[in-house]
Amino acid sequence: MTLLALNKPFGTMSQFSAHRGRPTLADCVRIPAVYPAGRLDADSEGLLLLTDDGALQARIADPRHKLPKTYLAQVEGIPDATALARLRAGVDLGDFRTLPAQARLIDEPDWLWPRTPSIRYRAAIPTQWVELVIHEGKNRQVRRMTAAVGYPTLRLIRVAIGAVDLRTLALEPGQHREIAAAALGLTEDRVRVRRPVPSRRPNRGTRSR
Repeated sequence: MTLLALNKPFGTMSQFSAHRGRPTLADCVRIPAVYPAGRLDADSEGLLLLTDDGALQARIADPRHKLPKTYLAQVEGIPDATALARLRAGVDLGDFRTLPAQARLIDEPDWLWPRTPSIRYRAAIPTQWVELVIHEGKNRQVRRMTAAVGYPTLRLIRVAIGAVDLRTLALEPGQHREIAAAALGLTEDRVRVRRPVPSRRPNRGTRSR
């Protein structure tokens, strides 16, 4: 079983097949037969797990297992107590209501790498970093959550999945490291049935989400 932790760079697609105009995971990872367990949008950065074990991939990606995911979001404006309370209680996004989340204001991380291109700044509007811990993984969920409470996300970084934390791995964007499944807090009986992940097929055209 192989399990990799990758610091996915901004602008990189969470796929190995070629994409017109954007880099992909193939530009970061040369290890054969691994596949992403879940996704990160191209304009999101940070921790992405990859594995060659189908059962482990499903365990990580399936929201029914409620594996916590920690994000740092730089938002436009400074969220007030009401906005944080709404994030913690769950936000109605129209097509679904999010589960209760952990949400708190934090200082700008001093370890953070610069983003290229940098975020847009508006001189009259300050920005603020928010740490969010969620248990789902819906499409663009964190961005939609902060926008719904009035504070659009300008930069989004996933720093942890379960107990695997990018802040302790010291990976620069594009770097990866092999880790043990035990680092996620999974017991052996939950991952002992090994299923290969789908093979990477030749690209037959590009599709972007």
